[in-house]
Amino acid sequence: MPVADAVKLTCATCGQANRVPTARLGDAPKCGSCGDVLLDGSVAELDATTHDKVTRGDGLPVLVDYWAPWCGPCRMMAPEFAKAAKAVATEARLMKLNTEDHPQISARIGIRGIPALILYRDGREIARLAGARPTADIVAFVRQHAR
Repeated sequence: MPVADAVKLTCATCGQANRVPTARLGDAPKCGSCGDVLLDGSVAELDATTHDKVTRGDGLPVLVDYWAPWCGPCRMMAPEFAKAAKAVATEARLMKLNTEDHPQISARIGIRGIPALILYRDGREIARLAGARPTADIVAFVRQHAR
C-alpha cells in the first residue's frame, strides 16, 4: 500500500504508532499493540509521553485541549469539545491534556491561560484558540486551519 493511502496514528493509551489506511479511518481502527480504538470520534486523555508522540508524529491534525479539573470554563467546555470530536472524527483527532498533572508540558509550550486549544499538523503547532468555545466554533477552527 503506498504511503499516501495510509496515515500514522499514535495510540493515546500505549503510545504505539499505527499505520491506518485512509479508506478505513471511519471504521474505528484499533491499535495493533493494545487493541484500544485509535479514532472513533471520542476525546482521548494524553499524558506527557503520548502528548509528544501524537503532536509530533500523527498523520491527521490533532487539536489538544489544555485544561485543569479546577477550571470552571474548562469543565463547561468539555461536552462541547466532545461534540466537536464527533463532528470532525475522520478529519482530526481531539485530545485533552490535564495541565495540573503535566505542568512541564504547559510551561514548555507557553500556555498562559486555560482552556487553551492548540492545533498541530505535521509535527508543528499551526493555530491556537483561547477560552471556552461552543461546538460550532471548535469545528470551524479545525476545518479552517487543518486543511
